[in-house]
Amino acid sequence: MSTLNKLNTFALTLLITGSIDSVRNLPVSAIFGSSLVFFFLFAAVMFLIPTALVSAELASNINEGGVYQWCRLAFGEKIGFLAVWLQWINNMVWFPTFVLFIAGTATYLINPELSQNKYLMVGMVLSIFWGLTLINLKGIQVSAKFTSICAIVGLIIPMGLIITLLFVWLALGNPLQIHLTSQSILPDFHHADNWIALSAIILSFAGMELATVHVKDVNEPQKTFPKSLAVSSIIILTTMMLGSLAIAFVVPANQINLVNGTIQSFSYFLSAYHLSFLTPVLTIMLIIGALGGSISWIVSPVKGIAQAAGHGFLPPFFQAENKHLVAQNLLITQAIIVSLICLVMLLLPSVNGSYWLLSTLSTELYLLMYMMMFVAAIFLRKKKNIHLNQGFVIPGKQFGLWLVCGLGLLGCAITFFVGFIPPSNINIGSKMNYIIIFCTGMLGLILPVFGFYIYKDRTVKRELELALDEVQ
Repeated sequence: MSTLNKLNTFALTLLITGSIDSVRNLPVSAIFGSSLVFFFLFAAVMFLIPTALVSAELASNINEGGVYQWCRLAFGEKIGFLAVWLQWINNMVWFPTFVLFIAGTATYLINPELSQNKYLMVGMVLSIFWGLTLINLKGIQVSAKFTSICAIVGLIIPMGLIITLLFVWLALGNPLQIHLTSQSILPDFHHADNWIALSAIILSFAGMELATVHVKDVNEPQKTFPKSLAVSSIIILTTMMLGSLAIAFVVPANQINLVNGTIQSFSYFLSAYHLSFLTPVLTIMLIIGALGGSISWIVSPVKGIAQAAGHGFLPPFFQAENKHLVAQNLLITQAIIVSLICLVMLLLPSVNGSYWLLSTLSTELYLLMYMMMFVAAIFLRKKKNIHLNQGFVIPGKQFGLWLVCGLGLLGCAITFFVGFIPPSNINIGSKMNYIIIFCTGMLGLILPVFGFYIYKDRTVKRELELALDEVQ
């Protein structure tokens, strides 16, 4: 790929920001009221900043990007495959919730109550996801341009607007649903729901490492990745905290809908200012932003799992690429798996319950991958010969690295254990049913890894036997 066709700092920043910073996540954070400020700052220190720093160091110093390459170089191919599998399979679980937001926002134009119709939502999710898959089949240049346009139209403008409306609301002295005080900001850790907030917010920060699989598609990655990751982190933290507060200040916590809560909040604001005619316009913009944000989440994990496929963990069928150098068979297989997982939403009594279960299950799988990534960063620093490009290095030498990775590991560990606690303010049916579905889902999604280990071992053994036969 020529330098002119490679991604620059601006394009990469939009790609990262558009993939992570999302108005979709605002209602999930807003339901926790004043304490969301504490949890956002906690999550930034314990997760967002560590993942950004580690991703910047590894991406700018290792020629091959992505968690598969990093964990493979640190611990060997099998651990590398486990890491990228967790990254990929968690997306299979997460995609329905992301596309559910798009479908829920779209139905708001017709009838907000339609967002609670499980069968309609599942049908819309499937249609939207398959459409986005077809766009990704056109290659990284097409998907990056699509993401950049969508990020400006459907993320930056709406996010800026909802934050502006918040400040106007405060300036006019309008009534508030929550109040920020020293007592309300600090959560009561005796209540499990306050810890559950951490799981929701950390999930909204996940994905910093996704863009690193495109290291060969980026112009001067040693400089571009650290700059883009730094700018993206600041934008993401600021906009998501203020955007969540905008919803929490205006909409009562027991009325916040996880699926269409964002457009619901816009409607509150616009109605108060007699600007309701703008609601359909904003709804369309939010849909555009969500569509763009999902692009990187669809193609980047596939590119990572394709690296593992090239090392023999998957049959040759999954290594096939189209003329745009996209692993088309993997993308289509991914769409089929997502379609099947969507049916899980029909097992719970409410759309909100399905949304929460899938989001939390996705978080748990992803956190396991992040733990492996932080440990890999420590091991790779010792293998100095692996740092080929002499790019960005986390300040503070070994102490700085251990501090950053230690914070990341602690944040992941806390959130992982909290993830098994079902929320009390969301209809999930019986707790036992929730826990059974949750644990079964975890095991069912991790166990296939061992099957692929066996496949690779048998393939290697068969190749050795053929080589010996030829020698004889």
